[in-house]
Amino acid sequence: MDFEPLWLTFRLASLTTLILFGLALPLAYWLAYGKFRGRALVEAVIGMPLVLPPSVLGFYLLLAFSPSYAFGAWIEEVFGLRLVFSFPGLVVASVIYSLPFMVYPLQAGLQGLPVSLREASYSLGKSAWTTFFKVLLPNCKSAILTALVLTFAHTVGEFGVVLMIGGNIPGVTKVASVAIYNEVEALNYPAANQYALVLFVITFVVLLLVYSFNNRLLRVRYPS
Repeated sequence: MDFEPLWLTFRLASLTTLILFGLALPLAYWLAYGKFRGRALVEAVIGMPLVLPPSVLGFYLLLAFSPSYAFGAWIEEVFGLRLVFSFPGLVVASVIYSLPFMVYPLQAGLQGLPVSLREASYSLGKSAWTTFFKVLLPNCKSAILTALVLTFAHTVGEFGVVLMIGGNIPGVTKVASVAIYNEVEALNYPAANQYALVLFVITFVVLLLVYSFNNRLLRVRYPS
């Protein structure tokens, strides 16, 4: 079995999860506690990848990233970076596609915290950012872990978007889901099964660890 698609998959998922965690923290805080007009519009835009067919999102991202169009041409001219059929393009597309899987668990975790936590911190003279990082986040461990794992697992399972943006370039954009598709198309079911089984086992183990951790937190917080 060629391990390159698996390596690319986990590299893509790790980078996407890391980038999204940094982007989603302030966004989730803003959505959880901010009061502003157009909130429904912002949440609808963030949630679009949940309901849009991946091929639709991938098609529009392909057009946007293509150097034949204004945005893609600007990115290539200013940064010297071509996003179509490249690994950086996969990362950008994955960040957009997996955004709600990071933002929504974090937002729900923050909204579920007692208001008294923030009020007590503010009454002690702590700033909003100090309160966020030293008071709120430590009490959102379960939400943070859920967001990280869901984002990672969702990125691992991507197919339509990564195929549209990256194509099928060995060692560059050929991730495991695309490799499985190729092997099935070639009627090479044993090879497809190898890739699929690795992803299945890893995803199951990661989810099992997350649910075990969350259940342990619940037992500590609400002992019987």
